[in-house]
Amino acid sequence: MATMERVNSDLARERRNSTFDVEQLTNFIYRGSEKVKRRRYLHNLAINDPVIKKAKPWAFQTREELYETALWKNLYINKKMKEHGITEPADRFYYQEAMTPHENSPIGLHTVMFIPTIEKQATKEQKERWLPLAESLKMIGTYAQTEMGHGTFIRGLETTSTYDPKTKEFVLNSPTITSMKYWPGNLGKTTNHCLVMAQLFTQGKNCGIHMFMVQIRDLETHRPLPGIEVGDIGPKFGYGTNDNGYLRLNNVRIPRENMLMRYSKVLEDGTFVKPPNAKIAYGSMVLVRAAIVTDASRALAQACVISIRYSAVRRQTEVSPGGEEAQILDYQTQQYKLFPLLATSYAMYFAGRFMYDFYLKATAEIEAGNLESMPQLHAISAGLKAFSSWTCSAGVETCRLCCGGHGYSHASGLPKIYIDCVPGCTYEGENNVMMLQVARFLMKIYGKMQNGESLPSFMQYLTTDLNKRSCMTEEVALKCLVMAYEHRAARMIRDAAANMQNLVQCGKSPMEAWIGSTVMLTWAATAHCHAFVTKHFVETITNSKMDAKVRSALTGLCKLYAVHGIVENLGGFIQDGFFDCNQVSLLQNKLMELLAEIRPNAVAFVDAFDYPDEVLQSCLGRYDGQVYQALYEYAKSSPLNEKEVLDSYHKYIKPAQQGNGAIYQISKL
Repeated sequence: MATMERVNSDLARERRNSTFDVEQLTNFIYRGSEKVKRRRYLHNLAINDPVIKKAKPWAFQTREELYETALWKNLYINKKMKEHGITEPADRFYYQEAMTPHENSPIGLHTVMFIPTIEKQATKEQKERWLPLAESLKMIGTYAQTEMGHGTFIRGLETTSTYDPKTKEFVLNSPTITSMKYWPGNLGKTTNHCLVMAQLFTQGKNCGIHMFMVQIRDLETHRPLPGIEVGDIGPKFGYGTNDNGYLRLNNVRIPRENMLMRYSKVLEDGTFVKPPNAKIAYGSMVLVRAAIVTDASRALAQACVISIRYSAVRRQTEVSPGGEEAQILDYQTQQYKLFPLLATSYAMYFAGRFMYDFYLKATAEIEAGNLESMPQLHAISAGLKAFSSWTCSAGVETCRLCCGGHGYSHASGLPKIYIDCVPGCTYEGENNVMMLQVARFLMKIYGKMQNGESLPSFMQYLTTDLNKRSCMTEEVALKCLVMAYEHRAARMIRDAAANMQNLVQCGKSPMEAWIGSTVMLTWAATAHCHAFVTKHFVETITNSKMDAKVRSALTGLCKLYAVHGIVENLGGFIQDGFFDCNQVSLLQNKLMELLAEIRPNAVAFVDAFDYPDEVLQSCLGRYDGQVYQALYEYAKSSPLNEKEVLDSYHKYIKPAQQGNGAIYQISKL
């Protein structure tokens, strides 16, 4: 980081005026000083790598250059991680984060889905055969689930895998145009194998969706194998470094042993052996959904670092005639946009940390044969995936807007973060569908409650007496805020269930009643997720060991998250009279007080995330605050400035100015 002598005077003053030790908060965020030291070591190791420093700046690359640069970078990163003995998942992430910030890897799905799926779904013999090849990159794979016509609705996938007992092979086909695999990352030009999700047919029966290992390219020439049509799907909104692809299969035969058979099996004669639970094969998707929550929180955190530091440096409009222009961070409207997002970035980070820990615990139980936690794991991962990606991607865009015109430039670093974050709203499950999966779980739990059955610990709030009113006073206690969120969620769940019951009583089928209630069900699921994140934020602060001044500052931030959420969704909280008019006024006033309370610590809160400038890659979010010099240097580095006069001037502008047939020349383009 920059030395204080070089730091912009406004930023330096912000740091002097904070009420807590930033290092103490950083240590709490990353679970201890030793882990912070390790994280910084890995960041610095990556940042100072001389090979990576030679790469052309991301914003100035063509699509092909983006792909090629990302490919050699990530192959180089794999090599260096082996040399340095970097094996822990967190260590690998920190090292790669600094090497390729918000630049998706053309071998990323090989690491995060292909190999984990083999580890989770393959038999011992299959793992012994495939994992050494995958880990040495002789076999480079991806996860081919999404099709042209189906994505989140997995049961609707059309790709078929039909078992032929005569040859002991599966025959895979893409029977329709909509059945081709479409969107899988790294499929277009990089991989030579893929795990294909397909409808299993054997002995004349459809046995549902299963996973098959399919070689798609020759290992020597990399050309597609017979029956395989595969390619890149073209430019996208972002992800230019990634070759998302399409795949069509025409009578492609694979050995019987290429079906992943840890849980379900097809015997040599074609007999199908069911898995203990049909959803057990979705473990890799749950892992990615868990990762999306932390990825979304990091994206919002980095956007907050950039926009809040810039808002402390940027001065705009004199407050009184002839006076000094104010820091835009002093304007209440700027605070109202940014500070709740700052609070959200912390809330989502802690929720993501919980989600990953819960995933590890639940999958360990599943591995041991205990499937009781599986419904909870699916519900929590689906809900937090949707809630975090919706909230954080919208938040990144708000941060960009808070940076004015400069936020539109890639120099700000914000467009790069946004286009990396926003696809999370649709990949690994479209968010509305995810929320409806949560709603289905909630309806089952609500039914159990009505029958007097025991509920999971995080669903105990359903037993709340909905006739109770808020305990809110001027203190705005955390327990009263949690009570408000759980009351809203419990009421919305009850209302959605009652609406379905009423529709059934009016003659609708259960399916028709569900379809007629999906908006209310989505409201309920979203309210449940909001309550979950709020409660976990509160519990993180109240139950964790931390410095007293850090706890005090985080408590204000937590209150801001909760109070802002109530004010912005007031209808849901007052619909049944839970808050009275005086309490609503109290909360609105408290919101303004909290903005003022957060103001002295805003820069300290974002500094605590401890992101090096090289990871942020932002002229606006620099630690030293030297924004305008950085923008000037960035502008000068534009490839268009390599020539003082471009060839296009002589080809088009000059003839047009001279009236020498310019219209004719242009029309022939």
